[in-house]
Amino acid sequence: MNKQFPDKLTTVVIVTKWVMHKYEPILYVFHHEEDGMWEFTGKTQGIEDEDYNIIGLGEAISLEPDLLDIADLPPGYRAIRRTARGPWQISRLPGEDMHQR
Repeated sequence: MNKQFPDKLTTVVIVTKWVMHKYEPILYVFHHEEDGMWEFTGKTQGIEDEDYNIIGLGEAISLEPDLLDIADLPPGYRAIRRTARGPWQISRLPGEDMHQR
């Protein structure tokens, strides 16, 4: 049974251009604590602002339906997998709690 994101499907999320345009699988998911932003990347990590695209959460799910498996990922956590169909490993984002001063 798939989970559902608590966010609306129109919620703005960030993906790398390699995920968006070259269909690199999503291997890293970051749910930032400070602003609640979702970030989806593949093995190629963006360095410059132009390496990222802004899309809707629903579009990200259509690119990678397995994102529903981690829809309940809390803010301040990340999910990482080694392959496109591998299991997600969940852990706290390093340094995220530093924003809570």
